[in-house]
Formats: sequence, structure tokens, C-alpha cells
Amino acid sequence: MITIKDSVHSHIEIDGVGASLLDTPPVQRLRHIRQLGTVQLVYPSANHTRFEHSLGVYHLVRQALDHLGIAGQHAREIEAAAMVHDVGHAPFSHNLEPILEEETGATHDTIDHLLAAPPIVDVLERFDLSPATIAELVRGGGSLGQLLAGELDVDRMDYLVRDAHHTGVPYGTIDPGRLLRQLTFVDGDLVLAEGNVQSAENLLIARALMNPTVYNHHVSRISKAMLRRAFWELVDGGDLDAQIDPLVSVWQRDDGSVHPLRQATDHDVLVAMASIPRTRPLLQRLINRDLFKRAIWAERRHVSDGLFDLTIAEIRGLEREIADRAGVSSEHVLLDIPSDTHMTEASSRVLVNGEIRRLDEQSPLVRALQDSHDAQWRLGVYSPEATTATVAEAAAGILGLDITGPYVQERGRGIHRRLGEFVDT
Repeated sequence: MITIKDSVHSHIEIDGVGASLLDTPPVQRLRHIRQLGTVQLVYPSANHTRFEHSLGVYHLVRQALDHLGIAGQHAREIEAAAMVHDVGHAPFSHNLEPILEEETGATHDTIDHLLAAPPIVDVLERFDLSPATIAELVRGGGSLGQLLAGELDVDRMDYLVRDAHHTGVPYGTIDPGRLLRQLTFVDGDLVLAEGNVQSAENLLIARALMNPTVYNHHVSRISKAMLRRAFWELVDGGDLDAQIDPLVSVWQRDDGSVHPLRQATDHDVLVAMASIPRTRPLLQRLINRDLFKRAIWAERRHVSDGLFDLTIAEIRGLEREIADRAGVSSEHVLLDIPSDTHMTEASSRVLVNGEIRRLDEQSPLVRALQDSHDAQWRLGVYSPEATTATVAEAAAGILGLDITGPYVQERGRGIHRRLGEFVDT
């Protein structure tokens, strides 16, 4: 039995397959992957890691298993999945996720080949566990997989309280213990027991408030876009393997089955970008927090649906067009198009009068939160402060944004105005 003191859950006890996986290099690598990427440029104390989060998810899974009365082989499978569920993340977590997908053809939770390679496969086989089964649980497959990747998963419960704790904001406050005690399975579906609509609403409220305050804070978005551009330059220029391979120290495999993005740490990426002249200027800006500013911050209703299916290379092409029209360097234009997503938590299922109902069908509050979530979506175009006005005009034309009239930045009031419409900055 290993006992670890955690800043969120107090003492976390780890044994069995969890303890054996804990000290494998792929899991230990997560000590060097920030949970929130560049959010620490907004909230300086947000330096917690994917390793801490993995321990928290393991801890909450164990609590859920105890409540549900699940033991034996099935319990060992989900405990193993909890401990390794984040080993597929690229450096800086979700910040580099689009590049991970384009480079590997897989998302961070597609980890089949990672679990089938030493040293993790050695541990799993020692406990008579199938790597394929564990990988499927990580993706939310099967009934128990819903505990890790579903609408009411422990992954979400841990990161909400952990991110709120480390950023210092009060909005992620939920009671994981109560939520876990109310979980039950009905016909293979994970639901909240009767009388717990308010508990589910609390989870949605926490998520809805953390989105604009932390996860999609405009400085977080800008710094993430700057980091992503610098790293894309590293990849696009063919310098990734040359710069990253000598630095990684996780698998050290010669057969090429583990992509460098699955082995590198945040530190490795920073060193690599510092070594290449064309990526060094953006890195220097990030290090000094000399960030780009918003030229455009457009609502969803202004944005064409066609912009959501662009590859990174196509986005780079649009950035160059905008730069040419604005008469600025192409390195001084960043186009940031978030995915057009909804709050998956809104489809959580609860028992009401003995009937399973979707939360957004049962709760008017959740429907309002969903509308609020959609209304917060913004497309961003960023550039150095001196060029925001010219870049805004060029971007509006090239992107076909439904925004007309002269661009005015009123420095004293800190707002952008278009035809009398005010958009918060």
C-alpha cells in the first residue's frame, strides 16, 4: 500500500495494479505535463500536473467502486485505466491536441499501442489484464468505462475541483463524494439516483462558470494559440524528430511505434522551440508574457460553418492571406477557431419518478446553462497590439464574418465596437 498526500483529496491510498503502474516511466512523465497548459499565464498558481490529476481520478474511481460494490477483476481493470488514462497526452495537455491528432491520427485517449508496449504491458500482464480492455475503458467503452469517460465521469469531477483549487477561483466547487454515492447502473447506463437533479445541476453550474473564467479565458486562448503556432512551425519545418528525439527519456524505443509527441514533456518542447530561429521569437514572447491582443473576438452567429472543418495547414493559409491584406508579417496573425461543441454534461441521466431522463430535458436550469455555454463561444484573431486594427479589417473580409463597419478600438474603455455593438475584451 502506498499513501500519497494530495492537496485536493488529502490522503490517496494506492495498491495492486495502480501501485505497480505508478512508477512506470509513462505515468511518471505526467509529472512534467501541466494540467492546464498556458493557463498559468493568467493564474500563476495553476502549475498542477497531469500526474496529480491521474492520482485524483484513481482515488475517485476507487470510491465509486466501493459504493457500487464492484470488486475483483473488473475493479482492477478500471483502476488500471484510471491510472493510465492520460498517458497519451502531448506536452501542454490540450494545447497541442490538434497537432497530436494531425501527426498521429489519434486523440489523446487513443492509447492502445502505448498500453501494448513495455513497460505498461508488463505490468498489465502480471495482473492478468488485457491492454485492449484497458484502452477501451479509457475511451468510455462498456458500463464501467462510463466512470472514466461519460457525462458523470470521475475525470470531470477531479479536474473541476483541482483546477478551481489551483487557480484560486471558487466556481469549480462541487461535492464529488455526494455525486459518487448517488451513482447507480440501470440497464448498463450510469445514472444519478432518484432525487439528485440538484447535484447534477451543481456539476453543470461549476463547468459553465469555469469555462469563461479559466478554460476559455481570452489570455489562455491567446497564449495557447501562440504556443501552438510555435510548435506547428517546429513540426512543419521537419525539426520535430531532430529536436525532440535526443530529449525524450520515456520509452527509448527504436521501432518508431511511439510518436515523439507521446514521449516528450513540456520542458522538451520549450527547449526544442528555443533551438530553432523561426520559433524562438514566439517562445520569447510567451516566456516574457508579451502576448498578442485580440483583433477580432467574434460570436458564433457571425461565423460561417465552413470554418469548422479546416486543417491546421488551411488555417495557416488563411493567416497568411490576412497578413498579406493587412500588410503585416504572417507571423503576426493567429486564427483561433474552437470546436463548435455543446456541454456533454447536459445529457447526463437522472432517475425521476423511477424513469431515466436526460438532465437537459428535466432541468430548465441546465437548458439555460447550455444556452449560456453556446453564447460564450468566440472565434479569435490575434496580433501584436500595434496591428490589431488593420488585422481586424483584413480578417473580417477574408473570413466572411458577418461584421461590417469601421473597426474602432477605444483604449480608454477597453472595448471593441462595430456598428454600436460592444464585444467584451
